[in-house]
Amino acid sequence: MKSPKPLRPTSACPALDDRVARLRRLAHAEPRLDGVLLYGSWTLGEADAHSDIEAYLYIRDEHVDTFDGTAFLERLAPLKLAYTNMYGVLAVVFDDLMRGEFHLTAAGPGIDEVPTWEGMVHLPCPEDAVLLDRTGRLTKAARHLAASRPPEPVGTAQRLTDELANWTLMLAHILARGEVARAHALLHTVIAPQQLQLCRLLRGSTAHWLTPSRALEQDLPATDRARYTATTAVALEEDVRAAARETWRWSRDLAAEAAGRWAIRLPRELHEEISGLLAARP
Repeated sequence: MKSPKPLRPTSACPALDDRVARLRRLAHAEPRLDGVLLYGSWTLGEADAHSDIEAYLYIRDEHVDTFDGTAFLERLAPLKLAYTNMYGVLAVVFDDLMRGEFHLTAAGPGIDEVPTWEGMVHLPCPEDAVLLDRTGRLTKAARHLAASRPPEPVGTAQRLTDELANWTLMLAHILARGEVARAHALLHTVIAPQQLQLCRLLRGSTAHWLTPSRALEQDLPATDRARYTATTAVALEEDVRAAARETWRWSRDLAAEAAGRWAIRLPRELHEEISGLLAARP
């Protein structure tokens, strides 16, 4: 067995760096593991004291059904909570309140899937993200994720403008029905992320594409931040209706800017009809 290579610090969080280093040592000492791959803020050099630790644990195929992920992680640090979340991922909370998400995956098919994450996962330094690789397959697969490729602008802008029109029409119908709480949830969990992605695409700031609200205060200009703030609301009817109208105004402004830059098509008649629905009183 090769001895673990020293870890280069890549975050501003010594506790997280120490936990990653310990995870590397434990992984190398665990014969049932074939590979371990980190992802998330630690691998991007953005981790701080509030960051979690996220990793894929690639288990030798013959041990997948018997490998106890919770018991393995308890050797990493004492756990306050451990459960399988809605996505089938082992989610834990360590005794120092650091969160963790660990995918327990069969090594055979699991490592083969890694190159398909291209465009969704970015590993600037794959060799640092790979904490264990007994066969060399994982490092080779992770290298597909080293390059950061921004989204293709024309098709992405077209999809996002269409999405915003579709979801805002749904928002207008929900408000007309009087479902304020549901409209509030739709506004903030579905429409806002797509709006921020379109804004990031236009500003050339796509480093945090998959979580477009991340580092928004540093990534986007003050005018965009102010427009975003105006689209937020507490779950009171008048506030949600005002935020919905402001959201649609910003969506239309972003769509018009995208159409001017990339010549995408806009369903202008539909846009006007959505504006009318949002302006109507119940």
